[in-house]
Amino acid sequence: MKVIALKVAAPPQDSPGGGVDSGWQWRRLLDAPHRLGFFCAALMLAASALWWSAVLLGRAAGYSPAWTLTPPAAHALLMTLGFVPLFITGFLFTAGPKWLNQPAVAARSLLAPLLVMLIGWCAVMAGFHLSAKLAAAGMAGVAAGWSALCWHFARLVLGSRMPDRVHASVIALACVVGALTMWVAAGALACASLGVLRAATQVALWCFVATMFATVSHRMIPFFSASALPMLDAWRPMWMLWLMVSVLWFEALGAVAALLWGALPEALRWTQVAIELPAGVVLLWLASRWGAVRSLKIRMLAMLHGGFVWLGAALVLAGVSHALMALSAGEQSLGLAPTHALTMGYLGATLLAMATRVSSGHSGRSLAVDDIAWALYWLLQAAVLLRIVAALWPALATPFTLLAALAWTTSTVAWALRYGNWFVRPRIDGRPG
Repeated sequence: MKVIALKVAAPPQDSPGGGVDSGWQWRRLLDAPHRLGFFCAALMLAASALWWSAVLLGRAAGYSPAWTLTPPAAHALLMTLGFVPLFITGFLFTAGPKWLNQPAVAARSLLAPLLVMLIGWCAVMAGFHLSAKLAAAGMAGVAAGWSALCWHFARLVLGSRMPDRVHASVIALACVVGALTMWVAAGALACASLGVLRAATQVALWCFVATMFATVSHRMIPFFSASALPMLDAWRPMWMLWLMVSVLWFEALGAVAALLWGALPEALRWTQVAIELPAGVVLLWLASRWGAVRSLKIRMLAMLHGGFVWLGAALVLAGVSHALMALSAGEQSLGLAPTHALTMGYLGATLLAMATRVSSGHSGRSLAVDDIAWALYWLLQAAVLLRIVAALWPALATPFTLLAALAWTTSTVAWALRYGNWFVRPRIDGRPG
C-alpha cells in the first residue's frame, strides 16, 4: 500500500491560532484607516459622554464647576465637532478610495492630524473650566488637524477620474465647511464671543455634519437595502440628494438668523414651516420607499433605516415648533426636541449603525448584528426618546434629561469599550487590514 504524505497548511500568520499574539497590539491601529480613526473617535465619544453626564449629575446634586463659557455652548460645540469628525475620518479614508478608484490610504498618513485633534480636544475640555485661552488654543489645534485631513481627502477627489464623484464632492465641500467653522470657533473662544461661537456650531451641525450624513445615507442606504432585499431597487435620484442638502443649509440660515437677530418675524417663521413640514414628510416617505418596514427583519438594515427616519421626524418637529412660535409670538415651541431628534436620533443612530458595520466587516466578523450591538442600539434609541420627552415636558425636564444622558452614556461607552478592543487586535480571519 502506497502511503501518501499529507502536508498540513500553516494557519494564517495573524490568525488567533497562527502563533502570533492575538492580544492588544497598538501597531494594529496603523493597519487600516478605520482602525485609527474609529479608535480615536471611540475615545472622544466615551470622554464626551462621561463628561456631560458628570456635569448634569453634579448640577442635579447642587454642584457646578467653574465655566469659561455657558454649559449649553460648550456641550453643543463638543457634541457637534468632537467625536463625529474622527468617525468621519475612519469612514472617508476607508470607503473614499473605493468610491473614487484611488489607491488605499495608509493609516500612518492620518496619525499626526488625528493626534493633534485629540490633544486639541483635551485642551478644549480643560479650557471649558479653566481658561478660555486654553480652549481657544486647543480648538485651533483641532482645526489644524481637520484642515490637514480635508486637504488629504480633497486630493483624492481631485485626482479621481471616476465619472460619478458627486457624493464624494459634496462630502469634500461639507468637510471644508467643517474646517472653516472650527477656525471660527477657535477665534470666537479667543475673543470670548459667545454669539459667534454658537453660530459657528450651528453652521457646523447643519452644513457639515448633517450634510455629510445625509450624503452618505443617500449613497449607502438604498445600496445596502437592495443588496440584502432583492425585491428592492437601489433607487436614489439625485434630486433627492439636492433636496436634503438644500433643506439642511436652509435650516442653518434660520438657526444663525435666530441667534443674530433674536425673535424672527412671523412671516419668516411661516416660511420655515412651509419648507420643513413638506421636506420632513418627503423624507419619511423616502424612508418607506427605501424599505424601512421590510428592513426590520435584518438588524443592520433596521439600524440604518431607524436612524434615517429620525431625519424626517426632526424636520417635522421643527416645522411644528416654528408654527407654534409663529402663532404665539415666540412664547411656545417644542424646545430642543427637534434638535435632539436630529443629533441623537439621526446622527447618533446612523453613526452607531455605520461604525458597527464597518468595524464588524473589517475585523473579519459577520455583518449580522449580534444581541450586544442590537441592545446598545435600542438603548441609544431610548436615550433619544427620553431627551425628546424632557424637551416636551418641562416640569419633568431634569429627571428625563438625566435618564437620557445616562442611557446615552451607557450605550456609547459600552460601544467604545467593545469595538475599541477590536481595533487593537488582528482580524479574526487572519487577513490583513
